[in-house]
Amino acid sequence: MKQDERREAIRTQREQLIRELEALYLAAFDRLGQLEGDVGEVKAAQLTQMILNSKTGAIEPLLKEIEKPVITTPAGDTP
Repeated sequence: MKQDERREAIRTQREQLIRELEALYLAAFDRLGQLEGDVGEVKAAQLTQMILNSKTGAIEPLLKEIEKPVITTPAGDTP
């Protein structure tokens, strides 16, 4: 497998993981809406904030790797 193909395969896996994480967090937020009446608005808001922090911590590193520019060496140059 060529380097470009490997890079694309890894990118595809990261994007798939992000989609799966987004779906997981969306389901968690849906459940929070039902829970609010049972635990109260303040506790539900605290849990929501924790879940948002978790989502950010899980997804941001994956996005940064996808958005990172690829640094290449011009053809014919030897390091």
